[in-house]
Amino acid sequence: MKVQRLTALLALLVALAVLAFVLAGVPTTGSAPSGAASAGTTAPAPAAPNIVNLSGLPEVKASELPDEARRTLVLIAQGGPYPYTRDDATFGNFERVLPRKSSGYYKEYTVRTPGESDRGARRIVAGQAGEKYYTPDHYNSFKFIVKGK
Repeated sequence: MKVQRLTALLALLVALAVLAFVLAGVPTTGSAPSGAASAGTTAPAPAAPNIVNLSGLPEVKASELPDEARRTLVLIAQGGPYPYTRDDATFGNFERVLPRKSSGYYKEYTVRTPGESDRGARRIVAGQAGEKYYTPDHYNSFKFIVKGK
């Protein structure tokens, strides 16, 4: 009888864990999302050419971004080196402007701001699936970055 209860409890815990992963957007079978960095690495996700904007946020072509933002995109694609220690750090999405994902899903990168003595307000935030967002105003607003001229 005890074995049956333990088995039922274990099955319930597994079902709850699977449900939690599904609700958080984490794949439960197969491999990580295309372009996702494997656990324990700091390599950014490679740019994916067919990323679809499911965020509902406005779009901006990469070619229309400021020069400094385009340089940051190149650094992200190369995996660094980054000029600021906070680059390639986890972005918490506490503002909830970007789509909700599991903790650690997003990384942030500084976009140099001419005339600023510190990091300034501009950032690029990259998701594990390869999507990238630009914020000119320190996370108050974002645009989904699309490839194109």
